[in-house]
This record gives sequence, C-alpha cells and structure tokens, in this order.
Amino acid sequence: MLSARDVQEAGKALRGIIHQTPLDRSATFSAMAGCDVYLKLENLQKTGSFKIRGSYNKIRLLTPDESARGVIAASAGNHAQGVAYAARRGRVKATIVMPEAAPLAKITATRGYGAEVVLSGAGYDDAYLKAQEIQQQTGQTFVHAFDDDAVIAGQGTVGLEILEALADVTAIVVPIGGGGLIAGVALAVKEMAPHVKIYGVQSEGAPAVYMSKREHTIKTTPDAVTMADGIAVKVPGNLTFSIIDQYVDDVVVVNDEAIANTILMVLERAKLMVEGAGAVGLAAILNGKIPAGGKVASIISGGNIDVNFISRIIERGLVKAGRRVKITTLIADRPGTLQNLLAVITKLKANVIHVYHDRVERNVPIGQAVVEISLETRDALHTEEIMAGLRQQGYIARII
Repeated sequence: MLSARDVQEAGKALRGIIHQTPLDRSATFSAMAGCDVYLKLENLQKTGSFKIRGSYNKIRLLTPDESARGVIAASAGNHAQGVAYAARRGRVKATIVMPEAAPLAKITATRGYGAEVVLSGAGYDDAYLKAQEIQQQTGQTFVHAFDDDAVIAGQGTVGLEILEALADVTAIVVPIGGGGLIAGVALAVKEMAPHVKIYGVQSEGAPAVYMSKREHTIKTTPDAVTMADGIAVKVPGNLTFSIIDQYVDDVVVVNDEAIANTILMVLERAKLMVEGAGAVGLAAILNGKIPAGGKVASIISGGNIDVNFISRIIERGLVKAGRRVKITTLIADRPGTLQNLLAVITKLKANVIHVYHDRVERNVPIGQAVVEISLETRDALHTEEIMAGLRQQGYIARII
C-alpha cells in the first residue's frame, strides 16, 4: 500500500534534481478571496510543471532491463516533458504519444528534451490508447501520467513542501485531471497533518473525478472539452480515485470563463504565466467555490501555455473589461472629416489601434462614409465617456 513514507522517500530522491518552488502569499488574491492565499508556484518548476516529480521518481526505480528497453508515455504535454527530461537524465530512450491538438510549445519542448514524439488522436484518452498499442509492440515500460504508485508518490512531494513552508496551512487546493497530483498530496498531507483540508478542482468540461467523488465510484465522461488541456481527462485512475475517495474533502468545478479570467488576472497582478490547468485552483478560490478563511495554498501546477492562446485570452479579457472597444459611425465623405473625428477621440484620451473607412459599402448613403475604429481605453467607464463625448459632437456612434 502506498503511504506517506513513499512520498518522503521520493522527496529525498528528488533533492538536487528539481526546484523546491516558492510558496508565495498574494496580498491581492487574499483581499479578493477573504482568506490568506498562498500560491505554490510549480509553473516555475523544471519543464514548467510539477510532472517532473512523478516522472523522475518512476524512472529512477526502473530495473536495468527496463531501462534498456526504454519508456513510453501518453500526455497532453506536461507529463510528456517530465518523462522526456527524466529519461534524458537517466539515459533512457523515451517515446511520447501526444494528442494531435497538443500545444506546439509542449510538442517542441518534449522533442527538445530528446524524446520521440508520436501525434495521435483528439485528446489524452486517444493518445493513451495509441501508447498502449505501441507499448505492446516494443516492450517499453509504460510511465502512466497518474495511475502509478511511483508517479503518485513523486507528485505528493508538492504537499510535503507546502507543509514544510507553511506549517499552519488550513487548506490545500489542487487541480485534478486523472488525479495523480491530488492523490499524492492528499496521501502525504492527511497522514502527517489530518486537520488540513484538501480540495480538488476540475473544469466543468471534464468533471470525471467530480462525478466519481459524489457517487463514490469511478465515472467516465463521454467528452473532456476544456481550455485546460492538462486536465482534460475522461476517467480517473483506479489507484488515484481510491486515494481521492478516502482522503480528499471535496471536489468542485469551475467553468472555462473563470479559468481564462484567472489566467489573465495572474498575468496582470502577479506577473506570472499560468496555463489553464494551473489556474483552476485559484479560480475556484476567487469564485467562492472553496470555504473562505484561514491559510489556503493553491497549487499553480504548470505554466506551459501557448503564446498564441494567451494572446487570445488577453484580447478577450480586455474586451470584457471595456478596455478594448470597436465603435462605428457615419461621417461626411469629404476631406478633413475623418481627421476631425480622430481629433475628438484624441481629446477624449483614447488610443486608436485600427481605423477602417469605406464610402462605397452598399448600405452607406451617397455622400457619407462608414468608419469603424478599434480603441484602447482605460476601463468600461472611460468607454462610456468616449461614447457620450462623440454624441455631444453630433456623431451617431455605436459599439460593435
């Protein structure tokens, strides 16, 4: 039976291999949540996530024969990088099967660590089936992303570090995909400090553990559709769920909107880049899904987010906050009228990003032109001031 002692042994083996990541109190998020919020910054870990812990612990325990045959794994990205890094360090050949839609940054990083990458399927579960097929052909040792004693023990070292850094922690909030991280953390923490509450968080689009916990039996979801690709898993592991059902106090879900808002907030307020899976715990705290009060540690499990994707989150967040707006109006089709419109906007202290001017559009009256202007503003109130100012000057403007 896996125990806290296994986690402690893993912790000793990982010294000098991984970073002991910071546990930082956030004054901003504490004020917003009504409790002392601490961020366990595994996004600053080697390979950009906690996954190196379990991967290394598994690979260090391979027999010489297993090492010679190499390892294979299935992953949406973070486990892939963890296995690739650990295998390179142990001089073991690694094959990683990743979903075809895996973020390019994660695919590139995995190959950069020396692993052979095979792209297959739409999500983790498809990649897992392909990896099993290859494993049967090659005889490589399968390094499961979560349902493995050595992997669970390695991930549990995150919990040990939290207890060491914050002895009076009252609750730990953990992202859940297949359950390896929360199983290891819950096992270690509950055996050493049983009063500490352990809360798991999933995306509404991939709630298998949430459903399973409520019925105390493993449930499978037909789909796992969420922007948090690192936790898009249709079914928890047998080993992980048995630990979760016994030790975890509660599991909650958050929607993708809350996850995206949290990614943007962490980037802007804490100056940290966090992926969707890494943001779910803090999203649950900030949205009142976790009981308030005490000292709450949120595990920021990873920071491997595609820069193109984060740019979309930023753009969307700016629009929602009223800081990016597109307006349209009609102006007279004669020299100087566009300049006059832009002068009014300048006086209202908005920053012009883009201007579109068309006088031949089908619905535009002869002698007039339609103008669409993208603006950068301070906030929603500033946008209202701009619209009022334009109307004062006789423009019939509207937001589109």
